[in-house]
Amino acid sequence: MAVKKNEVSPPKHYVIDTNVLIHDPQSMFQFENNIVHIPVEVLEELDRFKSESTTRGANAREVHRRLSERFRTTEQMKTGVRMESGGELHIRVNPKVVFDDHGWHLLSEAPKFKELKALFPDLSLNDNRILASAVYLADTSKQRTILVTKDINMQLKARVLGLEAQDYRTDRVEDGDIRRTQRRGTQEEYEIVDIDGYTLQAFASQDHIVLPQNEQMPINHYVLLRNEEEPSHGVPARHMGRGEFRKLRHEHINIRGGRALSAANLGQRFLLDALYDPSISLVTVYGKAGTGKTLLSVGAALEQVQGGEYEKMLITRVIMPTGRDIGFLPGRMEEKMQPWVQPAYDALELLLSRPRKPEKFEQKKQSKRKSPVFLAAGAPTPPGTTPGGPNGKAVRPWEPLMQAGTLEIEAIAHIRGRSIPRAVFIVDEAQQLTPHEAKTLVTRMGKGSKIILIGDLAQIDNPYVDAHTNGLVYTRSRLQGQSFMAHVNLFKGERSEMAEVAANLM
Repeated sequence: MAVKKNEVSPPKHYVIDTNVLIHDPQSMFQFENNIVHIPVEVLEELDRFKSESTTRGANAREVHRRLSERFRTTEQMKTGVRMESGGELHIRVNPKVVFDDHGWHLLSEAPKFKELKALFPDLSLNDNRILASAVYLADTSKQRTILVTKDINMQLKARVLGLEAQDYRTDRVEDGDIRRTQRRGTQEEYEIVDIDGYTLQAFASQDHIVLPQNEQMPINHYVLLRNEEEPSHGVPARHMGRGEFRKLRHEHINIRGGRALSAANLGQRFLLDALYDPSISLVTVYGKAGTGKTLLSVGAALEQVQGGEYEKMLITRVIMPTGRDIGFLPGRMEEKMQPWVQPAYDALELLLSRPRKPEKFEQKKQSKRKSPVFLAAGAPTPPGTTPGGPNGKAVRPWEPLMQAGTLEIEAIAHIRGRSIPRAVFIVDEAQQLTPHEAKTLVTRMGKGSKIILIGDLAQIDNPYVDAHTNGLVYTRSRLQGQSFMAHVNLFKGERSEMAEVAANLM
């Protein structure tokens, strides 16, 4: 039934907080035919971020550009502008808040303003003045006024004042795997397809099978094909589309001059199959600490670079815990990034070092070539290093890779504008990405490249995202079902028995 014109709900007033624009610079255009207000205090906060070389700084600059395109005259700043969606966009200057020689003052005696003044009197804080703008709109408009913020404390303060407040949910993802991978325990929760024993045996010998009843399953979805008569017998498989399933083709890592590793559980077998398949150029991984995300990703990338499938490997990690730009740290970019990508360095050190063999003859005479090498300071070569560096310094196993250009440590802030062909790119701690940052990274990949996004959804420090709005889950949600994309969940920790027990009980 057609909706009559007078039945259309009246437009709502949305007041946008700074963190929403930092999270998604396009968010101001996502409110359909409603009226969007950006308090002038938000422009002031964005101005503090614009000079940063971080993604936050880039997003602040993009917001400034978008607003500059819309507001070209003083009159438009006063009256607002129409948007393509039918709504309006306003820069809100609150006439009830003024500043003089004695500080900030509220000019209104309306009940809502009195409550604001009593509860949050410090108007020198931008957050409180943004609240005051929302209070002004709610007090002077008959339509609903909603404060949109990703700051939970800001939402609580607004509700204390009787204001409606909500999170920005346009890019929120409802993903059942989020809770499953955060759950404590060691049980692997993968989809099982029960088939008869004869069909399973045929699959094991023929490498692939077609099961028409499962043709609606997403492409590149990993399952366990199980004997319905003998549930203990099963073969892991990947759905190739249209009901066709294929056996996994890679379950080992063999590093030239280093170690050989095998998948320790079903999830790791799934992950190695995706990491080594050249037809898959995007892999997303959810997994708690100790499940092997970084080690397997780095190992598979290194072996393929050694084998010539890719020209180089790049590693980055979201710099989030301190919120500081890497420019504050001394040295070259690789040196600045080292504290953040240390888990990847640890993985490389393990992979590139051979297991030590016990010395059978303690009194065996060693040649001078094999005798311990002492550094310039007189100390023996530390474990995990090799002698022969410049000035007698020990060389870490990964340093020759960096010198040869086959290993690069990259900062996300420096990725913009690049095109990365024939490389494998590992993004650690991808749960800290915003959807906008994730899009920036994925769209940098050139022909013949693969990008691997790995993260633990239970460990998010970025104040602009949560488990349902981060770039990792956003990428998986938007691109799942594409032939070039595969997703893997890891449930079981393999770091050590103590680490696994601690992860589940502490």
